[in-house]
Amino acid sequence: MTRKDAVTAQGAAAAALTLGDARRLRADRARQVADVLRRQVLYGEFRTGPLPSEADLTREFATSRNTVREALDLLRAEGLIERCPGVGTVAVSEKYPHGLERLLGLAETLREHGEVTNEVRTTGLIAPPREISDRLGTPPGEPVVYIERLRRLNGLPLSLDLTYVVRDLGEPLLAEDLAHNDIFVLLERISGRPLGLGELTVEAVNADPHSAATLEAPRGAALLMVERLTHLSDGRPVDLEFIRFRGDRITMSGTLRRPRVWS
Repeated sequence: MTRKDAVTAQGAAAAALTLGDARRLRADRARQVADVLRRQVLYGEFRTGPLPSEADLTREFATSRNTVREALDLLRAEGLIERCPGVGTVAVSEKYPHGLERLLGLAETLREHGEVTNEVRTTGLIAPPREISDRLGTPPGEPVVYIERLRRLNGLPLSLDLTYVVRDLGEPLLAEDLAHNDIFVLLERISGRPLGLGELTVEAVNADPHSAATLEAPRGAALLMVERLTHLSDGRPVDLEFIRFRGDRITMSGTLRRPRVWS
């Protein structure tokens, strides 16, 4: 290779690197724009009207039109917006807020957003795995009540709930109207005491074929998996739930306060 060829090759490599960096930076910026727009689409003024034009968004975010288009493409891929001829870009999806600060059933939590109905798929006494017994504090081999429900909000599938309840409270629970009531409300009535606290974990999981079919979601779609162990006010654990929420229809929110760590 001659010196001239080497210089040419180095120049081409540098140009390619610069082009790659530019694309990466634009992608980074597009995500930043999409994050801001996502909240406005779900909870702000864009829920009731079209989004601003690409030109207006370009000025608002002080970025390029290509970056704005990439941001809109991200939201479109999430199923949050669509381009409607003669109207503009509009919101086409709604997520419902699920607070993490109070121990409430789903119908109690989403009361202002519509009607929650329950399709009871399976109920009965089962011999639980050791992990379930340990979490509920029951002797190994002691049966617990198992309840599986598909929960809908305004007719749309929202969550698939797998619930394990201690036997003395669970058996009376099976005689109640599980299709139209939150289990929390029924447990308080049956036990004669209020619920106290819930231990909660939230993680993202991919929908397995059964969950996807039940929730009418694409196979492999992102779900929010909530595991919650609920105690009575005296501290006794009575209810262990594994809840799979459709990630495109629910958001988890809460208010966090930093503890005093300085003097």
